[in-house]
Amino acid sequence: MATVILLRHARSTANGTGTLAGRSPGVGLDESGRAQAAGLLDRLAQVPLRAVLASPLQRCVETVTGLATARSLPVETDEGLSEVDYGEWTGRRLEELAEQPQWRVVQQHPSAAVFPGGEGLAQVQARAVAAVRGHDTRLSSEYGPETVWLVCTHGDVIKGVLADALGLHLDGFQRIVVEPCSLSVVRYTETRPFVLRINDTGADLSGLIPSGEDGSASGAAVVGGASGR
Repeated sequence: MATVILLRHARSTANGTGTLAGRSPGVGLDESGRAQAAGLLDRLAQVPLRAVLASPLQRCVETVTGLATARSLPVETDEGLSEVDYGEWTGRRLEELAEQPQWRVVQQHPSAAVFPGGEGLAQVQARAVAAVRGHDTRLSSEYGPETVWLVCTHGDVIKGVLADALGLHLDGFQRIVVEPCSLSVVRYTETRPFVLRINDTGADLSGLIPSGEDGSASGAAVVGGASGR
């Protein structure tokens, strides 16, 4: 199977405002976010990409448009990769939401959390994992098992996908940190997923190119750790 780079969108105009943007329209990148997005061209220069997918929300599409254009690739959008539907919480201040009884459920027992008038986090994880695995299977079939592709989506969505790949119960997904414009990487195989990176904000990503030396191409884990160490 292929290798997927899970990219959280770059810093948006809503980040740092203390409000829950959710699916609110018109939330694009701020000046810092535009610089982060531009930096992706250098960060991923050594990584061959076969496809670029994104949540349909503006901040995600803006994050990857320059990268996709430079690679002569279209930006494919998928509703399955969209932000959590926070329902009645959308657009409200986080300090206000922290006083709600449901806030503690979101923090401590997210598998049971359902946002008023919106989605449950378990539902979000299910649709996001289905979307990522579906595209991974499609692209692997089309281009082969060494394929590397990228999806730009949202923090809670990525955390749900990573929890699934790690075999972690959804109640533990709040332990995962995913910062704006960070990269997390999963290589799916018929045996198991391999989580190669989490919350990577560095510049050298050449190590993402599949080599098969870690055994993950075949689904076998190397005894004693990576490269036999």
